[in-house]
Amino acid sequence: MSLRNRIHTSLLSKLSQSLRALGVALTFGMLCLPPQVMADNAALMKLFEIMKAKGSITQEEYDQLVAVAQAEDAKPVPAPTPVPAAAPALPSNERLEQMEERLAQTEAEMKELDAHIAESKKSLAELDKLSSETPKDLMEKMLDGKWYENLSFRGYAQFRYTALYGDNAEGLNVPNDRSVSDTESFLIRRGRLILSGDVSDHLYIYAQSDYAGSTGTGDFALQMRDLYADIALDADKEFRFRVGQSKVPFGFVNLQSSQNRAPMERPDALNSAVEGERDIGAYFYWAPKEKRKLFSKLVKEGLKGSGDYGVFGIGAYNGQGLNRGDLNGQPHYVARFAYPVEFKSGQIMEFGLQGYTGSFVSRTSNIAGVGTPSSPEHGNKDERMALTYVLYPQPFGIEAEWAWGRGPQLSDDMTTIETASLQGGYIQANYRIKQGEASWFPFIRYNHYEGGRKFGTNSPWDNVSEVDVGLEWAPNKDIELTLMYTHTFQRTNTSAAPYDEVENADRLGLQLQWNF
Repeated sequence: MSLRNRIHTSLLSKLSQSLRALGVALTFGMLCLPPQVMADNAALMKLFEIMKAKGSITQEEYDQLVAVAQAEDAKPVPAPTPVPAAAPALPSNERLEQMEERLAQTEAEMKELDAHIAESKKSLAELDKLSSETPKDLMEKMLDGKWYENLSFRGYAQFRYTALYGDNAEGLNVPNDRSVSDTESFLIRRGRLILSGDVSDHLYIYAQSDYAGSTGTGDFALQMRDLYADIALDADKEFRFRVGQSKVPFGFVNLQSSQNRAPMERPDALNSAVEGERDIGAYFYWAPKEKRKLFSKLVKEGLKGSGDYGVFGIGAYNGQGLNRGDLNGQPHYVARFAYPVEFKSGQIMEFGLQGYTGSFVSRTSNIAGVGTPSSPEHGNKDERMALTYVLYPQPFGIEAEWAWGRGPQLSDDMTTIETASLQGGYIQANYRIKQGEASWFPFIRYNHYEGGRKFGTNSPWDNVSEVDVGLEWAPNKDIELTLMYTHTFQRTNTSAAPYDEVENADRLGLQLQWNF
């Protein structure tokens, strides 16, 4: 029997007992009345009928009362007979007092029963409320306020295949996409698992690992991508410090997650500044509350936003790249300003300016016939600035960035690593089509870069000129399928000397991404 049924049964039992007690008391009182009272009061007969109808007295008790009343009504009232002294009869008023006491006791019991009924109704209401909640609701209520309940696990993975076309594509090399090769086939490009959340009102943590990382000697190693803490100075988290390994705030496309980006890889001009996009450092970010909400909206609504890296950010980092220690004891310094504007029409634009400065120590190795290039002990000057413009796709969008600066570059005779100028950028046009839960995202992008690839061994000259045409289709929020065709006008193979250039090559990439 359920708890609710047991409560109902108990209440009905108590009520029945009390009403029964009330009926017995009334019956007893009526039988104890003197015959004169019963005979003279004709209303008693009506009262007996009501009591029987209500169930306060049984049929047998009713018959007894009626019989007594009729018998007494049919004969004259006898004179009172003297009562022996040993057992004096109680006067009528004493009998009435006994009946009143019994009725008062019953009334008290009824009040107590009313209290039980009211309390039981309250319990039943609580039971009804509990029964209407799902197990998930109950679990969330039980765990509400626990710090570990504010953390979340999520992630995504990218499965990729690239096909090369034409004899010219044989030596094609894209630093961040190993699937672009005539010897590769299927590739797990990324396999990310993310733990994040607010530990308290002033502390947010973020940890991201990659199951498709590379140690340099092997592939598919578990690698740390992010591990940082945001320490907020105020309740709205408008002012916060970020400490640990995280993305360096340089370039909109570098800060934009690969989970959200439509093209398969980032453009060389911006990504060559911070390959892997991350480094160990400390940053200060500031953004008003309404701008933080807007940054969040641009990601949640599928508009390909970069995330919240503040309206203004400034900081310092090692400068040697992802999962690498500093080699010269001289940190890089970076600053960024990004300002999104939402117009009354709902259209959103973003303008950005960023720059960094520092010294970079290039990795070197022997070049056949030349030897190992020399480089300054504390590295070469490494500094860039870039402009950003984004018109978010509602439905038409534009994304453009261009960078200028100077950095390490292998000399023409390949004997030394010098500081040389660089420049490049990209421009992308896209269109967003929503069909219920599904979305289509066609895009076209031009990518250009001229300068040293500082993260490559010996920091060789890199010349890139490509156009990408693609289509991203997401039938729901869990699955994305991207098809992208790339024509390479010119690209330097920076993987090994003599760093040949490939011209007029074509490739077709297919990528399946699942989010969880």
